[in-house]
Amino acid sequence: MQVVGYEAAPAGDTDAAALLLASDGTVSRESLASGTELAYRLGERHCAGTVESGVHTACPVESAPYCDRHTSRWACARCTGDCGMPLESCHEEHALYLAAFAPATFKVGVTRSWRLDTRLREQGADRAAHLRTVSNGKVARQIEAEIAAEVGDRVRVPTKIQGLHKTVDDEAWTGLLADFDPVETFSFEYGLDLDERPVAETIASGTVRGTQGRVLVLEYNGSTYAVDLRDLVGYELTAGQPERSLQSSFAAFR
Repeated sequence: MQVVGYEAAPAGDTDAAALLLASDGTVSRESLASGTELAYRLGERHCAGTVESGVHTACPVESAPYCDRHTSRWACARCTGDCGMPLESCHEEHALYLAAFAPATFKVGVTRSWRLDTRLREQGADRAAHLRTVSNGKVARQIEAEIAAEVGDRVRVPTKIQGLHKTVDDEAWTGLLADFDPVETFSFEYGLDLDERPVAETIASGTVRGTQGRVLVLEYNGSTYAVDLRDLVGYELTAGQPERSLQSSFAAFR
């Protein structure tokens, strides 16, 4: 069985994130709802292949999570609005937003307006502000590039993990919004209830405390761990507990 993907936010009528597991071409969904018990040992890691219409095509290439042949590159990833709008989605109405990650890391972003709430949850934002809605992606990217010069447009997962146990700095967030006139603001709760920063690890064993964006929080042997779900993609899984020793959190010694 191999991890071939993940759902970092609720999809359809589901209410939890999930790992996508493939066995003999069949893909199943492992819920990451709070309280779920995971007991997987990580084996070899190689390309996760492809999943189309629920069918998995395996790839033996050692590159992970995907080899060059199976790596898809989002055309809009570094777009600044100087393109000819090559995708159908470029012509849809777009929303510009600011996202806050505790305690005081901020970014600007754009998404199709109907995906705004979902996109913010996918990123694991603690707070957010819908700045404005524009007619298409090109205009949105042009405005985003201007704001990004001051605010930034990327937040790495390790930075998000460092603030999982903290709250947003109200003064810094309010100060940032003072330069804008938001249409709407958001505040998200993920139910992690952390007293200290979890240890960053790559494991698939323990009791699920919850997820925030693509970060999975697990309790295992008295310690709390934060797992980047993307770091699990490509691993072969077998039933069992981790064979290697793991760094313990301070909570394990109380």
